[in-house]
Amino acid sequence: MAGNEWINGYLEAILDSGSSAIEDNNNNNNNNKAAATATDRGGSTATATAGVIFNPTKYFVEEVVTGVDETDLHRTWIKVVATRNTKERSSRLENMCWRIWHLARKKKQLEWDDVQRLAQRKWEREQGRKDVTEDMSEDLSEGEKGDVLGEAITLDSPRKKYNRNNSNLEVWSDNNKEKKLYIVLISLHGLVRGENMELGRDSDTGGQIKYIVELARALAKMPGIYRVDLFTRQVSSPEVDWSYGEPTEMLTTCFEDDSVDVGESSGAYIVRIPFGPRDKYLRKELLWPHIQEFVDGALAHILNMSKALGEQIGGGQPVWPYVIHGHYADAGDSAALLSGALNVPMVLTGHSLGRNKLEQLLKQGRQSKEDINSTYRIMRRIEAEELSLDAAELVITSTKQEIEEQWGLYDGFDVKLERVLRARGRRGVNCHGRFMPRMAVIPPGMDFTNVVVQEDTSEADGELAALTEGLSPRAVPPIWSEVMRFLTNPHKPMILALSRPDPKKNLTTLVKAFGECRPLRELANLTLIMGNRDDIDEMSGGNASVLITVLKLVDKYDLYGQVAFPKHHKQNDVPDIYRLAGKTKGVFINPAFIEPFGLTLIEAAAHGLPMVATKNGGPVDIHRALNNGLLVDPHDQQAIADALLKLVSEKNLWQECRKNGLKNIHLFSWPEHCRTYLTRIAACRMRHPQWQTDTPSDEFSMEESLNDSLNDVLDMSLRLSIDGEKTSLTESIDLSSASGNNPDLQDQVNRVLSKMKRHEGGTQSAQGSDIDKKRVDMPSKYPMLRRRHKLIVIALDCYDSKGVPQKKMIHIIQEILKAIKLDPQIARLSGFALSTAMPVGELTGFLKSGNVKVNDFDALICSSGSEVYYPGIYTEEDGKLCPDPDYASHIEYRWGYDGLKKTIWKLMNQTEDAKRPSAIEEDFKSSNSHCLSYLIKDPNKAKKVDDMRQKLRMRGLRCHLMYCRNSTRMQVVPLLASRSQALRYLFVRWRLNVANMYVILGETGDTDYEELIAGTHKTMIMKGVVEKGSEELLRTAGSYLRDDIVPGESPFVAYTTGEATAQEIAKTLRHISRAGM
Repeated sequence: MAGNEWINGYLEAILDSGSSAIEDNNNNNNNNKAAATATDRGGSTATATAGVIFNPTKYFVEEVVTGVDETDLHRTWIKVVATRNTKERSSRLENMCWRIWHLARKKKQLEWDDVQRLAQRKWEREQGRKDVTEDMSEDLSEGEKGDVLGEAITLDSPRKKYNRNNSNLEVWSDNNKEKKLYIVLISLHGLVRGENMELGRDSDTGGQIKYIVELARALAKMPGIYRVDLFTRQVSSPEVDWSYGEPTEMLTTCFEDDSVDVGESSGAYIVRIPFGPRDKYLRKELLWPHIQEFVDGALAHILNMSKALGEQIGGGQPVWPYVIHGHYADAGDSAALLSGALNVPMVLTGHSLGRNKLEQLLKQGRQSKEDINSTYRIMRRIEAEELSLDAAELVITSTKQEIEEQWGLYDGFDVKLERVLRARGRRGVNCHGRFMPRMAVIPPGMDFTNVVVQEDTSEADGELAALTEGLSPRAVPPIWSEVMRFLTNPHKPMILALSRPDPKKNLTTLVKAFGECRPLRELANLTLIMGNRDDIDEMSGGNASVLITVLKLVDKYDLYGQVAFPKHHKQNDVPDIYRLAGKTKGVFINPAFIEPFGLTLIEAAAHGLPMVATKNGGPVDIHRALNNGLLVDPHDQQAIADALLKLVSEKNLWQECRKNGLKNIHLFSWPEHCRTYLTRIAACRMRHPQWQTDTPSDEFSMEESLNDSLNDVLDMSLRLSIDGEKTSLTESIDLSSASGNNPDLQDQVNRVLSKMKRHEGGTQSAQGSDIDKKRVDMPSKYPMLRRRHKLIVIALDCYDSKGVPQKKMIHIIQEILKAIKLDPQIARLSGFALSTAMPVGELTGFLKSGNVKVNDFDALICSSGSEVYYPGIYTEEDGKLCPDPDYASHIEYRWGYDGLKKTIWKLMNQTEDAKRPSAIEEDFKSSNSHCLSYLIKDPNKAKKVDDMRQKLRMRGLRCHLMYCRNSTRMQVVPLLASRSQALRYLFVRWRLNVANMYVILGETGDTDYEELIAGTHKTMIMKGVVEKGSEELLRTAGSYLRDDIVPGESPFVAYTTGEATAQEIAKTLRHISRAGM
């Protein structure tokens, strides 16, 4: 809104209109203090009486207008001013008065709803703590109680010495040089590149981008770190620079010392993964449906890189990521899924949090929760942050306030419960499957290499004089001229503010404080670096509003020649801006209402600038460490002016603050940050795929490698003979053309074919016969999946009202098998898998009832992704299938079987009527060590997945809960286990790329159905097959939407009918196989 002047005019018009419905309560007061009355809908008059009847106009002006941009009211007022007819004008004024009244009522209602919501949440949190206390029946000893009570979440600032820490963390040092670790960082939104960062280009390209790029560079220089990959989105759009479409960008090599042997893959890199529309730059709110596509792409890169690093530094064994670190909610969601797929530790940095933003927006009263969710996708963001808390070993924050006041709002983190669980875990006491992530306060670092602190200010006077007199005896930064052209006397101390023109940055209050304090105006200039702009009309509403208000305040207080507000600056101009302020003995100010950390305060201190900063948030911790300025209440305009005047006028205080800042600024260096960071990560429970060390060597690896090579040749011949004749396994192969007339290659192919023909014709040597005998007599440890190029995954959830699989699924499975076998070459390269909520015993019995051979399938994903079987591979003596033991250990993370079993029974049967029958019954036949299965007696009494997940998180229990089999079962599996995650496990374990998988679904299914649609795999949806799923039990009202999970349009999704023949199915599969090519 372009200021509040129109409100003054509006109220004045009301008072001057003479309408019988409007009465002036106080003619002597300012127009903003005026009262108004309104004619009710029946035509009667309601008179505002001070202290008796609520005054809507006064309320609107004093409480709403200051924080709300009611542009529609503004437009209406413009029309009112232009109206010449007195009667029509009065009518419109009355209408506006009614609108104001309803705005006030709406805000009151939102405030009341907010109070009720917070009260309900507090009650649920207390109930959760009570349940945890009852379940954890072992009493703490007196010593443990004392430790818990005295234990506080302390700031792990660089000032802290670890030898005082009771956890006895070993500080990361040069002794770790030989480790050669691989670290993955993720930051998805915005535009990320190493040089000439476009910070401030939009709300997604801000301080976080600079932070993660500098973190990647700094980590790569630490002892023991071999490679750092920073994952982000690849953007090939005409809207942005071409560099954002480059797949990789080197940031730095690991070692600057030439004596160190640097590997070909060492260093820090930006790795851009394509996901979402390839030709569009999307704001972060629109990236959510494409997250799973990123996860699959990133997983492929990590597996390739792990293999390459293994060959370079791992002795042939894959080098798995030491940690996967997600930055912001979208990257946290991705890191959680990647962590589960790879079984490696995950770390999270929130940067800014969704629940905190939601609370602030609701308090403003501008929008309902539904409107906020529609605009910001806030509920999807919050769920991503909750999942990140579930999976993270460590959460890194910038300040202590972020832990207590922001993360404390989440279901998945409770400060009190975290302390109790930590104390019990330290002493080996059973926590009954409950977990809380550890929080560590590690302030961001800063690169001081380009910082030049000028100790002698006489040189500054010379440079400034040269500029003001029009002389250029030496080269001076261009940004100095750009700033000083605004100022009549540039020699005066500069008050510098550097931030986006965001309302929450509180720049308008700063300008008012400067404008209304005459002594401050006489002593200093004010410089506002408010991002980059070309045309205010093209800016977003909030930013444009702030800029227009600033310009009007400059005019109101006649600050021309005293305030600078340049339109443009580059990122590499920022150090020069700080240096200019330092040369004038100026002050840096951050007056934001709430500042999560305040990196600009660190930058300013490094250039010798004292600070004035908000007392809300991170600046409190910075001030405690540096002691280089004053903290103020950002709502107190006078306090801001007094603090600035004090620092500018008292030179001894200015010098003391400057010296303190420069003396202690090393505490915020990148090496110090990375040392604390790596020390904290080293204390996490390290995990990696278990088969890395316990899988024996494969005596058939050479032959299998040759066979795979031949498959590659055959596959290449398929791709290269598009216009030629179709080649089948029974037809001759033109070896000369396939080998490019290379006699050596042709000879190799001939030898391979000869070996395979001898094997097929039974003319093997004695050694070959022994090998074949071993193949027959000894069950192979390796399934055929490792030789497959494609995998057809059938995940149809066809069940009747009792949860019994329907017979029509047998027919569909048979048609799918026929479709693949239509082409012998495709059949040779393709495998089959079944993915279902049924246990393996029930599944195999169902297949046998329809004369479908279990051994036709390479893999069976059973019990909602809690078990994986390979028919014909892992079997007992009686032929019974055995689950993959590696997968069982892979999904074990944070699985609390006993605690979940007890808590779920209690939650599902909470009722005041003790005689009321239980809503669930344990399904022993469908349960296993990693799956709790329950029969739902009455679906109407079943709690939604969202509701149950919230209650379990509040009790420290982490799991993946779902309803399945036509809402007749509830199954609970480990946190990072699911049918979709099982596919990624097959990729990691057997190197069958998810992009080469084809998932066949119905139009609906179990509550994990949505997770199976998105990703780089191809999806074929068969219409009319699944009559009713379980998705109605997935989400509560007000939760995130399906559109936040599943992309509206995707080239990877195709449709066919449930009655499709084998030929039609094959045609559809061929169509989607071309997606992404």
